[in-house]
Amino acid sequence: MNAKVWLVGAGPGDPELLTLKAVRALREADVVLIDDLVNPQVLEHCLDVRVITVGKRGGCRSTPQDFIHRLMLRYTRQGKCVVRLKGGDPCIFGRGGEEALWLRERGVDVELVNGITAGLAGATNCDIPLTLRGVSRGVTLVTAHTQDDSSLNWRALAEGGTTLVVYMGVAKLEEIRQQLLNAGMVADMPVAMIENASLPQQRECRSTLARMHWDAQAFALKSPAILVIGSVAAAAQAACIAVPASA
Repeated sequence: MNAKVWLVGAGPGDPELLTLKAVRALREADVVLIDDLVNPQVLEHCLDVRVITVGKRGGCRSTPQDFIHRLMLRYTRQGKCVVRLKGGDPCIFGRGGEEALWLRERGVDVELVNGITAGLAGATNCDIPLTLRGVSRGVTLVTAHTQDDSSLNWRALAEGGTTLVVYMGVAKLEEIRQQLLNAGMVADMPVAMIENASLPQQRECRSTLARMHWDAQAFALKSPAILVIGSVAAAAQAACIAVPASA
């Protein structure tokens, strides 16, 4: 019996960003549970497989998480190899951790396969280095959407000195702007808003913290999109910010 669940990150959309390990998992699969944001082109790596859409997308009707859990459990108990195919990376706002825990508690063999997350791919495609010597010593990934509507520690984010990458923030741009300004982040902090990261239809809007809400409206920014907030977002295409010689 080869029953197991692979929790696979398909990356942000560009099918060429799929890892070799993800390809191997897809070739071994009997059943693939695929999210809405996964590029269907990656299914070309599958052989004889049953594909089930279990869509999850902000603002749209979504497949209940409990149903997805039980679907994976049902097929593994039938001796099937299951791939749970997720956009981006399964452990970066992808519920990979909770799915792995739920399945392992029920005796299911689980393996996680990393994928390139949208925040990294989108920034790279815009020639934005998320870290840069002398400019940004780190990067912080946060989501603007939480299950319990709890608030982020905005002061820590504003004072942390790292590049801030915000997922699922399009509907909360004004709140993000106001909270960071109230927490002391400078009004002219550069911001890049990147829609459809890594796909041919990727678009970007450069702005500042103070203006990003209005610029996004004029740009007609839509989900899925990520926000890159920090000095690195001022890096011009094909030209990085000058780094001090002592850095």
